[in-house]
Amino acid sequence: MNKTITRTLTLTFLLATIAIAALATPVEAITNGEPDAGRHPYVVLVVADNAPGQPAWRGTGILLSPWVVLTAGHVTDGAVACRIWTYEDVTYNNVPFPLYPYGGPGSGAIEGTPYKHPNYAMGNFPGLPGWLVYDVGIIVLNEPVTGVNTYGELPSAGFTETLKVMTDIDFVGYGVQVNLRGGGTPVWSGPRVRMYAPGKLLSTKSAISNLFITCTANPAQGKGGTAFGDSGGPALLGGTDIVLAVTSFGTNNNCAGTGYYARIDKPEILSWINSFPI
Repeated sequence: MNKTITRTLTLTFLLATIAIAALATPVEAITNGEPDAGRHPYVVLVVADNAPGQPAWRGTGILLSPWVVLTAGHVTDGAVACRIWTYEDVTYNNVPFPLYPYGGPGSGAIEGTPYKHPNYAMGNFPGLPGWLVYDVGIIVLNEPVTGVNTYGELPSAGFTETLKVMTDIDFVGYGVQVNLRGGGTPVWSGPRVRMYAPGKLLSTKSAISNLFITCTANPAQGKGGTAFGDSGGPALLGGTDIVLAVTSFGTNNNCAGTGYYARIDKPEILSWINSFPI
């Protein structure tokens, strides 16, 4: 997505672009995850349109109810419409990405209206601490999701600040898993499959901003992390459905190192989320 590339400078959004390089070959998997296998049926694939009928980027979302999806603000920013899928594997009909239909008859998509937090802003402040704020979005669906009986749970205000460093975190998302190289610019790609990976909480007081928590992202010692396309997916309190934060950004192109996750337990963010009819 060009707007992401041009506005993030040296930091990298965890968002996949709708593009693919010809003559590409995979390099390696980077999330150290495994298929979700039904653990988190409320985590959904999100595709955003930047013009009517024009899919432009993808991310991940969290069903809070049959009508309301929580995601990252940069997933809904600039979108005129969004659609979601609840399937664990959205690589249907064996049609190559990005050519397979993002909606329409038989796709299983549910359309919705995107919103971003009213204080969301990117690149409007001097220095690193202000380059991204309130990276939280909501999608209100046009019809209710059926067949899902478990939903993401909102935390209480300030909940993440009660957690200890190295608390278990569960990451879930539809992010890319391979880096395709050859025949042009390298492209992150891979099946649209819901994946799960365990991780650890590093800090609830990020040096960048208290709007974020930081978590492990290196695929080592049994830990995993998030990648492009996981944006908006949950950082869950380990073994629970409590959404501590949504996947926001990472600090390098290899989706390794430290990941930054936008807290939703800030009072002003919880108040905004609860203003929707969950």
